Amino acid sequence: MSMKKQTAGRDSLGEFAPKFAQLNDDVLFGEVWSREDKLSLKLRSILTISALVSKGMVDSSFEYHARTAKANGVTKTEMAEILTHLAFYAGWPNAWAAFRIVKDVYAENDNVAEVHGGFFGMGERNDAYAKYFVGRSYLKPLTDPKKTVFAANVTFEPGCRNNWHIHKAKSGGGQILFCVDGEGWYQEDGKAPQGLKPGDVVTIPAGVKHWHGAKADSWFSHIAIECPGDETSTEWLEKVDDKQYPTENK
Repeated sequence: MSMKKQTAGRDSLGEFAPKFAQLNDDVLFGEVWSREDKLSLKLRSILTISALVSKGMVDSSFEYHARTAKANGVTKTEMAEILTHLAFYAGWPNAWAAFRIVKDVYAENDNVAEVHGGFFGMGERNDAYAKYFVGRSYLKPLTDPKKTVFAANVTFEPGCRNNWHIHKAKSGGGQILFCVDGEGWYQEDGKAPQGLKPGDVVTIPAGVKHWHGAKADSWFSHIAIECPGDETSTEWLEKVDDKQYPTENK
């Protein structure tokens, strides 16, 4: 996910204050906001929201940044928690004013999550396996495992990832991932994380310790296919903590 080219400065002040417009569009948004390898868009949105609320600047610019934060993966729950926290440090009236705006921003397209998941859709919340995930995931079974090889579309919210795990089998086994929507990560133990985009295919042999999930600023979906084998099982291991989880967007 990346910022669209900003033109608000030139649109509003291009003739009156061309230098200010250039600094706003090309430096602030074109250079500072685009440094995603240093700080993610989601974190930049959180910092910007916090600064504006702290200064009491809950105006049209705040509404713009609230919408940007939503687009950058700040969930409704996270935004409510951010403003509640800020109320104790930036002032109760400032937080109240901010809540009036973000409530409307997050009410728009409240079912926006339904557009995620790619062609197959995201299905239902994956509550049965929630203890093996950091963040929320969704599951859309595509085949009946009692009749054939099991395949399911798995969708991860931004920042969501499953725990380290191993697909075990006496023979055969393993898993194949077909990436269908958004951007994500795959990592095998002892190797660097691998970025994933639609069209990528990951073959995971049995016995390999690994994890996969969404990037911090993007939803992500893949079709997971369980490869046939003898005495197959999955061993779930430790969580992928924030120190292990990649923050860069490459």
